[in-house]
Amino acid sequence: MIRVLVLNCGSSSVKYRLYDGDEARDSGTVERVGEPGGGPADHETAVREILDRLDLAGLTAVGHRVVHGGRRFAEPVLIDDAVFSAIEDLVPLAPLHNPANLAGIRVTREALPGVPQVAVFDTAFHHTLPEAAATYAIDRDIARRYDIRRYGFHGTSHAYVSRRTAELLGRPYEELNTITLHLGNGASACAVQGGRSVATSMGMSPLEGLVMGTRSGDLDPTIIFHLRREGGLGVDEIDDLLNHRSGLLGLTGVNDMREVLARRDAGDPAAALAFDVYRRRITGYVGAYYALLGRVDAITFTAGVGEHAAAVRTAALAGLERLGIAVDPGRNAGSGDRVISPDGMEVAVCVIGTDEEREIARETRTVAGTAH
Repeated sequence: MIRVLVLNCGSSSVKYRLYDGDEARDSGTVERVGEPGGGPADHETAVREILDRLDLAGLTAVGHRVVHGGRRFAEPVLIDDAVFSAIEDLVPLAPLHNPANLAGIRVTREALPGVPQVAVFDTAFHHTLPEAAATYAIDRDIARRYDIRRYGFHGTSHAYVSRRTAELLGRPYEELNTITLHLGNGASACAVQGGRSVATSMGMSPLEGLVMGTRSGDLDPTIIFHLRREGGLGVDEIDDLLNHRSGLLGLTGVNDMREVLARRDAGDPAAALAFDVYRRRITGYVGAYYALLGRVDAITFTAGVGEHAAAVRTAALAGLERLGIAVDPGRNAGSGDRVISPDGMEVAVCVIGTDEEREIARETRTVAGTAH
């Protein structure tokens, strides 16, 4: 039996799941890591507590989610000292997440020295982006010097969901063109052509693209200069504003779509505007990716908002019937992995629950099996 422990260390939480083969035996989340009066003091402490409570007899491998793999890591890899050092070098590209990922790796390597450790990168799925999709139109020498390019994120989710879409539709994965919409507190879109990411909305960082819970998504870069020159805001203040005080939170004061929808339905004009801004951005990316792909077989919603907010799905795809895209109200109101478009539509609209931990476990088994 192949036993795999998956660790997903976020900026203030640690998710874990223990698999025996394909079956999850134990799982949980440690929250408020490092927060005053909250949970464990730091990620190292949280991971040690998890390892202490789990039965890890016969463990085959540990799979770690690592947010940023930069240019170097195009696929999951066994972690050795050189790989660990390379992930450290990438901290400037993901200062909130890679340090947490490294903490989990450090503790498990010390506690389980004979067990293979595998890094699965959020960015790896997007290494198939064409150069024209990954390149920003700035001075190329400066871009190379500072590793400026589109990396993309949520890769494990987009990989899992696009593959699961093919299974749901009974179609070969390598023949399917899918637009996946990962709509959670963080949100991103991805165009998947025959199992390969060819476009994605997040860029050098997770800030670009769709409107999110607390992130602005796309905006005119001049706004940053204006805030600096006219508002006197420092670089760190602007960073905090765009990443932590914008998006739905900036427009309404709350970052939970459920609350935004409740306020909109109660007649709150700020919530109504925020909802329209949110769904228009999604519609724009769907249209752009439809044009890039040329043929779209499926559009799939996933993550917290994508899976549970029927109103978002309806609004985001409204008016696209001429493109073969529509949502059936009855099916949209259901639950579970399903097709929510009417029968006979050219494009299947789907809802699928994402499972990043399962995808990480799958990748870890493959790499650990190769190593043996």
